[in-house]
Amino acid sequence: MATTPPPQPSAPHATRAHSFNAAAAQYAANRPSYPPALFDAIEDLAGRPLAGSRVADIGAGTGIATALLHARGAEVVAVEPGDGMAAQFRRALPDVPIIRGNGNTLPFTDASLDFLTYAQSWHWTDPAQSVPEAMRVLRPDGALALWWNTSALDVPWIGEQQLRIQQHFDADAARWKKDASNSGVADPSGRLDFAHRRVRWSRRVPVDTHLANIGSHSAFLVRGEEYSRAFLTEERVRLLAVFPDGIVQEVYDVELLVATTS
Repeated sequence: MATTPPPQPSAPHATRAHSFNAAAAQYAANRPSYPPALFDAIEDLAGRPLAGSRVADIGAGTGIATALLHARGAEVVAVEPGDGMAAQFRRALPDVPIIRGNGNTLPFTDASLDFLTYAQSWHWTDPAQSVPEAMRVLRPDGALALWWNTSALDVPWIGEQQLRIQQHFDADAARWKKDASNSGVADPSGRLDFAHRRVRWSRRVPVDTHLANIGSHSAFLVRGEEYSRAFLTEERVRLLAVFPDGIVQEVYDVELLVATTS
């Protein structure tokens, strides 16, 4: 095994945000989805159903969350800034409208939406802009829902893997999980009153799907294929020692924050 390198400096925020466009197909094929219990929790905290609601899914990416919102009966429109992600979205969901844009300048009129949703994408916005924009476009009693799939670090093999990723890629999963559940990070201004809910779920996938999933994260994409491939090759050996049948049990905590407007 290679020796552990010193942590590398994080890539600029914008570079990481745009890194997904070249890997959109990999992202769509391997990223985890979300469990039905998440959408039950959104409706519970929002105090209204998704079915029949006007919903905008911001930073929709390849449409993983958008498809589930649509299946739930929402009248959903997607907003996505990236060329590659938007193209992948259109291939997967040709009947769902998608608009080019981002959460800092929402392409909607005032008080026109029942829900704004951000699946894995709020952290790419500037809350100084995205919070006022959310409050502008939501109707009275509308809801802003933010959520992230985070690794269940109390599962031993996952905690160990995340430490290795931190050492190689300067990606701190523990800090990420803490920030994802922190309303003060989501809205430093304190204008929104977020409720928090955690939903645990899991999926079983082939080891190569798991590796392609973690390799689709921005920390890997910005470091380049050669560096990432070396890490993932070593990680495959470690995983097969834990899962000799080649099927990995991934465990996630979805960190959900929901705020309603008055």
